[in-house]
Amino acid sequence: MKIGILGYGNLGKGVESAVRQNPDMELTCILTRRDPASVKPVTEGVKVYSVNDIEKFKDEIDVLVICGGSATDLPKQTPEYAKYFNVIDSFDTHARIPEHFANVDAAAKESGHTALISCGWDPGMFSLMRLYGSCVLPEGNDYTFWGKGVSQGHSDAIRRVEGVKNGKQYTIPVDAALEAVRSGQNPELTTREKHTRECFVVAEEGADLAKIESEIKNMPNYFADYDTTVHFISQEEFDANHSEIPHGGFVFRTGVTGFNKEHKHVIEYRLNLDSNPEFTSSVILAFARAVNRLAKEGQTGCKTVFDIAPAYLSPLSGDELRAHML
Repeated sequence: MKIGILGYGNLGKGVESAVRQNPDMELTCILTRRDPASVKPVTEGVKVYSVNDIEKFKDEIDVLVICGGSATDLPKQTPEYAKYFNVIDSFDTHARIPEHFANVDAAAKESGHTALISCGWDPGMFSLMRLYGSCVLPEGNDYTFWGKGVSQGHSDAIRRVEGVKNGKQYTIPVDAALEAVRSGQNPELTTREKHTRECFVVAEEGADLAKIESEIKNMPNYFADYDTTVHFISQEEFDANHSEIPHGGFVFRTGVTGFNKEHKHVIEYRLNLDSNPEFTSSVILAFARAVNRLAKEGQTGCKTVFDIAPAYLSPLSGDELRAHML
């Protein structure tokens, strides 16, 4: 299975690394908006090309992994490149997923390709846990907590604010809310009561710090609904204390069963990740395998993780799965 990578940032590098752990995959090429000569892949022999030449590879790539940011890149890139390739992305602006799905679905169906959007751990693995939980415990409540960790999408959104040289955002669960859910209290929690957001920003020289802080705190879909703190720091402090990309979180489903609803249940799914982009990349490649299989079956249009049978994620045969994992 031939994988192409579009975009060689943290996520693109994670995909390159994850390909090495999947013997049924090979990295065909890396495509970039930068000068290809400035991009140095770790994998020996892998060529880097300008995104302007992307159409030349439409017969050489089974699945194109699009590694752009959700704020401005993926809404344009995924529908555009679904015209030429089977594609997968990690679009994570939850409020805009229906719109993004419709755009990608139209492009993929028109071109006869298969696409999968919003793949990673949330949306992605957490989405599946929410679905499974709500189906198993139909009378109950869903709770999702993120962090403490670095959100790549929110960090990307910070860096796109005018006057920002570098930035990173940490999502932090509110401990009291987390424990109330875990103990089965079924609290009603607002968005603001569940998480806080902490931003570390390196501003460009002479930038208007008050304007930057206001734009971050009032950004819809990212920060406006949360208690957000913005710290302005030097590049040296940023490099020393904020160079890693950890993350994680929790999905809960609480519910009741019994004729008198006398029995309470709590489902908890947790992720604790040393590297957000590397784990996200690993999820993406498992679902890229499914995209390739669906394409070979002749299925077209856009899919999400909800549409993928678990067996399609695995390199093992059905017999092997039944013998060793069922």
